[in-house]
Amino acid sequence: MEAESKRGRGRPKAWDDKGAQNTIKSLDRALEVLVQLGKMQGSTLSEIAGVLGQSPATVYRVLTTFQGRGFADFDEQSQIWSIGPAAFLTGSQFLRRTSLVERARPIMRDLMEATGETANLGIERDGKVLFLGQVETHATIRAFFPPGTASAMHSSGIGKALLSRMDDKRQRQVLAASQLEQFTPYTLTDPEAMIADLHATKARGYAFDGEERNIGMRCIAAPVYNVFGEAVAGISVSGPTARITDDRIADLAEDVMDAAKRLTRAIGGNDRPPG
Repeated sequence: MEAESKRGRGRPKAWDDKGAQNTIKSLDRALEVLVQLGKMQGSTLSEIAGVLGQSPATVYRVLTTFQGRGFADFDEQSQIWSIGPAAFLTGSQFLRRTSLVERARPIMRDLMEATGETANLGIERDGKVLFLGQVETHATIRAFFPPGTASAMHSSGIGKALLSRMDDKRQRQVLAASQLEQFTPYTLTDPEAMIADLHATKARGYAFDGEERNIGMRCIAAPVYNVFGEAVAGISVSGPTARITDDRIADLAEDVMDAAKRLTRAIGGNDRPPG
């Protein structure tokens, strides 16, 4: 009885099906507008409607509804629509679901100060890296992954650190879904070469992204573990090849792995995972 009552508070009984009959199409289309608005970072009505393939009249009604709730902003002079503050406040609630971000902040700050490079925190979501936090370096040339940015796992230091701790089946599922898209001449696009790189990553304890996502940028990352020894996040430093030179990689990797161990312990994780 208790289990049934708890389930009833989250959704009607027997509504486990997530098919089309249990979705609201108009709401789904409206959320498409909101997501696209965030991606475009300031656009006209016609531009948004054109990208979505929806009529300007429909998109306008959606935007004005969001505007009334603070999820969209409109500049009368430029006729530009932008994401509103309510969208940020709502999205920020995601970060409060766990103490991970809060515990990571001072550790990332220490990592940035020790290495002189930007420190990043990310998790896996739907087969991609979702960046949750960043502490930027004081240097003029820097990497920039604002919270909420999603990136392909196979071309990301954090992504490869997390992939290296997955079982073979899950690894191949994620890699197949990404289709190993090539971003630069250095991106690993051959599945077997990618698997070999992940094995090497697991063996040494850190991942290395050598201009695999962006030319001129390198990244070193290590996994963070929960109490069960599962890799639940990754922490990294990113910077230009001019500063992350070959002779610095080993020292930077030690700093990153130490930060990952500190964060693992801070969230009550097991810093000696099996395998």
